[in-house]
Amino acid sequence: MLIAGLMIAMLFASLDNTIVGTAMPKIVGEMGGLGLITWVTTAYMLTSTTVVPIAGKLADLFGRKLIYVLGILIFIAGSALCGVAQSMEQLIIFRGIQGIGGGVMMPMAMIIIGDLFTGKQRAKWQGMFGAIFGLSSVIGPQIGGWIVDSVNWHWIFFINLPVGFVALAFIIAGLPRHKSKGAVKIDYAGIVTMIIGVVSLLLALSLGGKNFPWVSWQIIGMFVLAVVSLILFVRIETKTSEPILPMHLFRNGTFTKVNGIGFFMSLGMFGAVVFVPLFMQGIVGISASASGTVMMPMMLALIAASVIGGQFVYKIGVRRQMVTGMIIAAVSFFLLSTMDQSTTRLLASTYMIIMGVGIGLVMPLLTLILQESFKKEELGVVTSSSQFFRSIGGTFGITILGVIMNHTSSGKLGEKLTPIINDIATTDKTTVFKTKTLELIQTDPQALYNSLLNKEALQQIPQAALGKIVPVLKSTLVDSLHSVFIYGLGFILIGAILAIFLGSVKLKQRTKEEKQDASLHTADSH
Repeated sequence: MLIAGLMIAMLFASLDNTIVGTAMPKIVGEMGGLGLITWVTTAYMLTSTTVVPIAGKLADLFGRKLIYVLGILIFIAGSALCGVAQSMEQLIIFRGIQGIGGGVMMPMAMIIIGDLFTGKQRAKWQGMFGAIFGLSSVIGPQIGGWIVDSVNWHWIFFINLPVGFVALAFIIAGLPRHKSKGAVKIDYAGIVTMIIGVVSLLLALSLGGKNFPWVSWQIIGMFVLAVVSLILFVRIETKTSEPILPMHLFRNGTFTKVNGIGFFMSLGMFGAVVFVPLFMQGIVGISASASGTVMMPMMLALIAASVIGGQFVYKIGVRRQMVTGMIIAAVSFFLLSTMDQSTTRLLASTYMIIMGVGIGLVMPLLTLILQESFKKEELGVVTSSSQFFRSIGGTFGITILGVIMNHTSSGKLGEKLTPIINDIATTDKTTVFKTKTLELIQTDPQALYNSLLNKEALQQIPQAALGKIVPVLKSTLVDSLHSVFIYGLGFILIGAILAIFLGSVKLKQRTKEEKQDASLHTADSH
């Protein structure tokens, strides 16, 4: 009953993001606020990422049941509020509330699996839960499209209510209560400084280069605030008796290497997830919906590799499987860097399958290794740390690889496209086009690439120069994406090196005593 509740909760929480993305055009069409569209995702990302390590520590202090039930209730409440939102501003605020619930729920399933199982069983079940997370990426867009077309966009949020209450009933019935042992001290100062530091950092990375220039006082100020807050957080954590993220964990080589692997893997992976569809739409010339299907083979391969890896890790060993997975992922990035204007959809999908296999072999191990390497009373905080560093890595990846792409594009477009634009005869119609294009070459090359995806934008290009401009845009996009994938390859190789130096991790066999103790430990984790 408990496992069923955990699976239902994880599926509907992870489905939410992919479903919402599909429905955004309808939401904007009804409520307006196109300029705020990215904040619907950003608000959820900010709150869910920030709350993950806090939830893990609170689960160690107060027990799994209380924290998990609160997380589900917050997520359900946030979903209901999103469903009745009357403006884009309200939807953004309610998505932030929903993100708090999601940030509690996502690591809790892995924490409870760590409580219930050890060794081979733990590896198998975490592979299964990793597969559920991957499945949501495959079926989410289809479910979202069906709900929007069949009912209306409000039901992409309302659907969470009955599903959430079913999961809640199963978890309440199956998860034992926490047995209190004396007074509990909460690290309020650590919580506040961590929230300020992480939110400032994520906001700077999300807004830099888009809403504000990287050298603007707003972005620099957020980076400074993030650094100061995180330094204070570290100092507080070294002195408090119940730290949110105990600093002594970083002196453990396994902890730092495993979270480093997760960080660098996410750095590269999220870059591929964002930029491969751009390649398929801009170069191969397929539609946005069809480019999404290019990613589906990757997610299916990731699901299969997660399940199979959970079975095989006991036979081949943790480090060997980890290194193998990272090398396979590195090979896929090298292959992606060879794509050009002759690349077919089938070939791109094949490369993505290879990436899915590599990442699928690694992802379940990141949590498994930490749970096998630390004491029971630290299970919550070390498990949530894995999710936290992967989320931060994904945000860094999208930002850093986006900056690399823009920098490479500006240089190449300035060299190849500027002379063509200057040669266009100046008339009343072409003056605005020339001025805007020359500005975008320096400030936002991706906006120029978007013209390859939009027929209306292509019609704005003077017909006399269209035959020269489009080939330059395509060749420059290919060159820029090559740089992105090469840097992504570098990040994956750093993760592979960390995996090589990972110490020996032995998976424990469950003893009769551990089986009898599982429910008691789940109830009283502190």
